[in-house]
Amino acid sequence: MIPTRSTVRKDDRTDDRTTARRRGRRMLAATAAGAMLATAVMAAPAAAVAPVTGPSATPSASPATPSAADGSPLDRGALRQSLDAVHEAGMYGIYSAVRDGGHGWKGASGVADVETRRPVRPDMRHRVGSITKTFTAVAVLQQVERGAVELDAPVNRYLPGLLPGERGGKVTVRMLLNHTSHIADYIAGAFPSLVQGSPASLDEHRFRTLQPRELVELGLAAPPTGEPGATPGSYSNTNYIIAGMLLAKVTGTPAERYITRHVIDRAGLRDTSFPRGPRIPGPHSKAYESLYGLIDPPRDYSVYDMSWGGTAGALVSTMDDLNRFYRALLRGRLVGAAQLAEMQKTVPVGVGGFAIDYGLGLYALDLPCGRFWGHDGGVWGMGTQSLTGPDGRRQLSFGFNLMKYQRVNEDGQLEPHPIDGAMVSHLLAGLCGTDTARTAQAPVTPLPADRMLSIKR
Repeated sequence: MIPTRSTVRKDDRTDDRTTARRRGRRMLAATAAGAMLATAVMAAPAAAVAPVTGPSATPSASPATPSAADGSPLDRGALRQSLDAVHEAGMYGIYSAVRDGGHGWKGASGVADVETRRPVRPDMRHRVGSITKTFTAVAVLQQVERGAVELDAPVNRYLPGLLPGERGGKVTVRMLLNHTSHIADYIAGAFPSLVQGSPASLDEHRFRTLQPRELVELGLAAPPTGEPGATPGSYSNTNYIIAGMLLAKVTGTPAERYITRHVIDRAGLRDTSFPRGPRIPGPHSKAYESLYGLIDPPRDYSVYDMSWGGTAGALVSTMDDLNRFYRALLRGRLVGAAQLAEMQKTVPVGVGGFAIDYGLGLYALDLPCGRFWGHDGGVWGMGTQSLTGPDGRRQLSFGFNLMKYQRVNEDGQLEPHPIDGAMVSHLLAGLCGTDTARTAQAPVTPLPADRMLSIKR
């Protein structure tokens, strides 16, 4: 039977709507984690990474320093080469800081601005996304230490009426911090075009200011992801907006101000702050967002109102400061031993179709050379990873300025990109040494926390 013209039009509209919904689900699953999204990177030996065409610039790194033969445990030449490889694989710009005890290395490779070719520098300030969660968790644990907050008390004890119905009495402070509250993430509500497979919301809301309660209401309006306390948990930025509200209530001080005074200043961080406006203070790179090819060429989002991230993801920092922060935390300078032990009690939390070992505001990542603690973060155009050994000695933090550079295939899966393997090689070279980076075959997944949902067709 030959369809009539009206039937063809109806079918076309149906197909278009179906395609848009499928595309939207793929996009939302890839970005929804709270859109502090970072990139999922699977391990690959360095030799297997083939370079692709990308913006070129003369790589820059720290000045010549003593080699490993001169007593440093860091192979500076290999670190520089592995960082350059990330840029050569297609990353616009990347900067990194590595420490082993009293020895340190800093490097940068690529460009901060693809038009002017301004090079990146190791000390650039950077939006660190969900790494903010560790700072917020530390502040809450300080209040636990002082007896003002109980980890296993219901949230509604401190914020009466915030969580409706039975959830109000079941969701505890601990469940917020380890993502077992099963309160949904607010990103789909804050950036609704993502559901349709469109980046329009990113531009429409560039200068929008959102209050914490608005973000929480968006998360509560979505269906819960499970029963409070159930494992695996489900990573949600809404949890850490609520944690910030709780902190403000029990201290009588805005959460950002409390974190600045009692966490940032206490750790001795000079280049870390919550933004006071849409611009990044101090020297910084631009922030290029590709949104898996929907924005082509990638667009700069370095000027952006970060109220949508708040105490879940708005901090600006440097790679040196991040290393200093995690070193102070793991050496007991920010919270006592009992509270640090609570932070390191992990549960499985679902992110991107797999589970990570998540504690209270930080997670554990097992590498071929041992277990490391830290977090990752991603916002529109900027991604960050920071990891530290349990004794605070071996550390690596790196930031980069092109996000979601991969493509999503018809099965809704991220297609591997040469940048992925190059980043893993740099991470392993920084934390485990160059021999491990060359030979490691076991899968490693850095930057997992902000994927949140699996990518589905």
